[in-house]
Amino acid sequence: MFNFHKDHRALVRTAILGFVLLSTGIAIIPASQMQDVQPLPDQKPLSAAERRGLETYISEGCVACHTQQVRGIEMDKMWGDRPSIPSDYFYSKQRMGILRQSPSLLGSERTGPDLTNIGKRQPGIDWHLIHLYNPRAVVGASVMPSYPWLFEAKDETLISEDDVVVAVGKEHFNQVGKKVVATEKALDLVAYLQSLQQAEMPSASSFIPMKKKEDDAKKSTGSEGPPIDDLPDGENLYMNTCAACHQATGKGLPGAFPPLAGSSIVNDEDPETLIRIILQGYDARPDYGLMPSFAAQLNDKEITAIINHERSSWGNNAKPISVEEVTAIRELVMSEQP
Repeated sequence: MFNFHKDHRALVRTAILGFVLLSTGIAIIPASQMQDVQPLPDQKPLSAAERRGLETYISEGCVACHTQQVRGIEMDKMWGDRPSIPSDYFYSKQRMGILRQSPSLLGSERTGPDLTNIGKRQPGIDWHLIHLYNPRAVVGASVMPSYPWLFEAKDETLISEDDVVVAVGKEHFNQVGKKVVATEKALDLVAYLQSLQQAEMPSASSFIPMKKKEDDAKKSTGSEGPPIDDLPDGENLYMNTCAACHQATGKGLPGAFPPLAGSSIVNDEDPETLIRIILQGYDARPDYGLMPSFAAQLNDKEITAIINHERSSWGNNAKPISVEEVTAIRELVMSEQP
């Protein structure tokens, strides 16, 4: 038995031994076990451009406000398909150098929207570039700072085929004879943002909170009996998928995204063109930004609900379409692909 009151060396040795044992059991062993994380099967590694974009994301301070973490709580349901797991950070947590560990990308507060799934919510490059140049151009109430140094004002006569011109409206850029061109740094940052997409998990349903399972069951079935064939909420789908570009008012953004209110395509008696645009994307008008394809993101019922909302809102008065019409056009589009 040590007499710690008199043998101070024994006291120090015992304290050091206890510290080492506790540190090993509480910190070192769990930390080493956490390193044995593998990426999900469908998770794509970051390309060279996306990794440069990650470094820009960190250096420009985006990491301070935007989180990349979906939690199993009600307020986070809109950001991702499931709560985040360690595998989601496999590539972004790789070391940036021998002496540098990539910092945490979880943010300090949700000042801006969570970006876990921003690559699926906003797949188009034009929206991201406009948003970086001037966030208020696409989100009027945004408190995000502008990043004009990621762009350059270039004379129209000097623009080459390799330059990516940003469709900024005259309200936000009015230098005569010049266009806003994205720098490589801006394009890398957008490439990284587009890469942020939650990979699917075979057992994803096990991560969904029980209350959400019950709510989904109520939506998909009646109180009793077989599933009902009601369409999802078209207005809610539009606000989450389309409103960022075409705006909640359907008026679009001049010089960037076309209006849907009063649009001849939206109100056309034959909805094929509108359905094709949603399925295939659209880039036929140089005066507007690129419309990405939503064929993989939206199913036929969701597309039907969105179109019916667009055809009956903001003064539009076209007849609703059916799921069968969307399905037929989707099959036709797929048969046309090589």
